[in-house]
Amino acid sequence: MMRRFDMRLPAIVRLEGADEVRTETQNVSARGVFFYLDRPVSSGTRLEVTLTFPPHVTLTDSVRVRFTARVIRVESPLPSARIGTAAIIEDYQFLRSNGSPDFLSALQKEWKATN
Repeated sequence: MMRRFDMRLPAIVRLEGADEVRTETQNVSARGVFFYLDRPVSSGTRLEVTLTFPPHVTLTDSVRVRFTARVIRVESPLPSARIGTAAIIEDYQFLRSNGSPDFLSALQKEWKATN
């Protein structure tokens, strides 16, 4: 079973053929991410997500990671009309490499092992 971390990280989600949406993650694992959107999406939708890991997580500078993902689960809207979206990470790239080598190495190792 893949370990999930309850993390509220700033996220920018770009949907196919749509503008980007700012949100935050609810949880993150080496293989996927869960967040809420203000618009409906379908399972199978491809998207691009950029996350920022803050200094208290990396123990150094902020680290941004951009990844392509595919929606695998969509939850019914809450009364607030936010739509829970789970996506599996298919590919990723680090946008800033001056973060802690230990943090980046551990993150890359875990993602490579699970993808």
